[in-house]
Amino acid sequence: MSSTPRNCRVGVDIGGTFTDIALDLDGTLHSTKILTDYTAPERAILKGVKTVADMAGIALSEIGILIHGTTLATNALIERRGAKTAFVTTEGFRDVLEMRTENRFEQYDLNISLPPALIARADRFVVRERIDAAGKVLLDLDEASVAAVVEKVVAGGYGSVAIGFIHAYANGAHEVAVRDAILKRLPGLSVSISSEVSPQMREFERFNTVCANAYVKPAIKSYLDRLVVSLKDIGVGCPVFMIHSGGGIVSVESASEFPVRLVESGPAGGAIFAADIARQYGLDTVLSFDMGGTTAKICLIENQVPMTAKTFEVARTYRFRKGSGMPISIPVVEMVEIGAGGGSIASVDAMRQIRVGPHSAASEPGPACYQRGGKNPTVTDADLILGKLDPANFAGGAIPLSVEASRQAMSDDIGSVIGLDPEASAYGTCEMVDENMANAGRVHTVENGKNISDFTMITFGGAGPLHAARLCEKMGISTFLVPPGAGVGSAIGFLKAPFGYESVRSAVFKLSNFEYAEANRLLEAMKAEALGFVEGGLDAGSPVIERTLFMRYAGQGWDIPVPLADDNFDAASAETIAALFEREYERFFGRAIEGLDIEIVSWSVKASSPLPPVERIASIAEGNVVQPGKTRRLFEASQGAYLEAGIHERTGLKPGDVIKGPAVIVERETSAVLTSFFKAIVQRDGSLLATRI
Repeated sequence: MSSTPRNCRVGVDIGGTFTDIALDLDGTLHSTKILTDYTAPERAILKGVKTVADMAGIALSEIGILIHGTTLATNALIERRGAKTAFVTTEGFRDVLEMRTENRFEQYDLNISLPPALIARADRFVVRERIDAAGKVLLDLDEASVAAVVEKVVAGGYGSVAIGFIHAYANGAHEVAVRDAILKRLPGLSVSISSEVSPQMREFERFNTVCANAYVKPAIKSYLDRLVVSLKDIGVGCPVFMIHSGGGIVSVESASEFPVRLVESGPAGGAIFAADIARQYGLDTVLSFDMGGTTAKICLIENQVPMTAKTFEVARTYRFRKGSGMPISIPVVEMVEIGAGGGSIASVDAMRQIRVGPHSAASEPGPACYQRGGKNPTVTDADLILGKLDPANFAGGAIPLSVEASRQAMSDDIGSVIGLDPEASAYGTCEMVDENMANAGRVHTVENGKNISDFTMITFGGAGPLHAARLCEKMGISTFLVPPGAGVGSAIGFLKAPFGYESVRSAVFKLSNFEYAEANRLLEAMKAEALGFVEGGLDAGSPVIERTLFMRYAGQGWDIPVPLADDNFDAASAETIAALFEREYERFFGRAIEGLDIEIVSWSVKASSPLPPVERIASIAEGNVVQPGKTRRLFEASQGAYLEAGIHERTGLKPGDVIKGPAVIVERETSAVLTSFFKAIVQRDGSLLATRI
């Protein structure tokens, strides 16, 4: 073991199937994948951290920082496994969670299915109070109704309470007063208020967000407390930080208080990983494709920065349908998430068509080929039958795979129903999952006004490189990149993430009567809030401040983001802001509208540590075509037949080497499949740059 202090950082990503661990020791990466333990997720982390420390030859006490992302909050919301939660709101607004908005995502469906409210009506209580949209008190808080609600909370035995009042984003005084009253009677009870969790307009989204935060808060806090103690018990005494949905790093304490910000933390790490690769290669139009054991995620990265949003949905009742899920109003890396991972279960529907997902075999019991009790056919089973996986070398040989078990599962659940042999069933399964992912990518790029064929795909995750070539064929993409460590890409992304926090608030300012002094005070308060969350992570240098206004023409129902310089406003600022808005409006919609007043409805201030400079990687010239040492049968979907594919060990390749498809390039945590249409050139950093032949 080394006795000299070294720069050692660990990234940990808990997924639905695998827990990925990446350790960076002085620039050298060591990684592993451990099956996720649903009973006690921290056990897989402890096992994985010990494994990578042994690989690196260091003591656990030498780890300097651990950065963690998890899907536990997401899973708790989807599976409704949270605390017994009460919701306290303004009298007259008890049913907002069920009434939702007037949006009808399936206009002609008479039997439309909406997600049930997170908090049942019997657990929702009201108090008499009213604040207007400007933050002015119209009706003082009624002390008698507050006292009555406190007694109901006591009698109900709730583990958590969410408080959301109408227009509390403009003035949270009444929410604070009710929280104080509850905590005076029940000290130590978990209480979340919307003016702190999500101070944004639109009460349906804000109420859902504070309810979600309260719902998962006790379980996430308990888990994080156990994790920190367990790490210390095995000798890992370093600081532990969390990645949040916006792609920044915050302390465990902040994550425990606002766990709803962890809902998309794992996928955000993957987008950061892809953005870092895009910076190194100077790529400005990138499609990030992350396919793991449970889900696949697609994110657009432009000018080396992932696209972001201030709202997103979880637990959609209609796949790919905006408006069919539970809205969460927090800053988030914007991506499309598809229930199409390696463990996604294949089945036959009433129309005798193969369907894949969203249900997953996950890690318990896992795909049929894992031989851990799973009987349903999954994407991993299909990949194994089609020759994409080596049954003796999956996860570095840690999980031996059974081809016969996969064939039996395919035959039982698919082949016997629609009269196909196991190979044809596997082919149909892979084509269905690939088409689902390709369609999601097409829709996402079109919705953002982009042409998907202009993008370079960066693929990672345990299953991403297996499916990337076929997806590129379907989407018309001519180039994809498989970076080193692709199998644990999200965990590596955590190590690339800045310390950062984004403060978002709603406050309406019309430009025709722009109160610049009040706007300056608002932005200064938001800047102080954002800096307060990241100050512990700033080693050196000044933080990067990014400001964004969300603006619209007066009378419109939605707004667009307008980037803003970090300067104070003055009397002439209204004209400058109007010009910035009209430029962005023309970019979105083609032309500006004359004669209408313009208003700012929401504000964002993001503080983050500066990104370190990267060394640009120049493309390398083609060298010699590498001849494979061995081959195996690989099914080529475009030709509907098995071909002999070359098998290459990635560790044995050197810069400039050329591999022509059909081929499989294998490594410990994933495999990259090249179809006959692609060749790959090994780059200076070990990345595989695949292009159409």
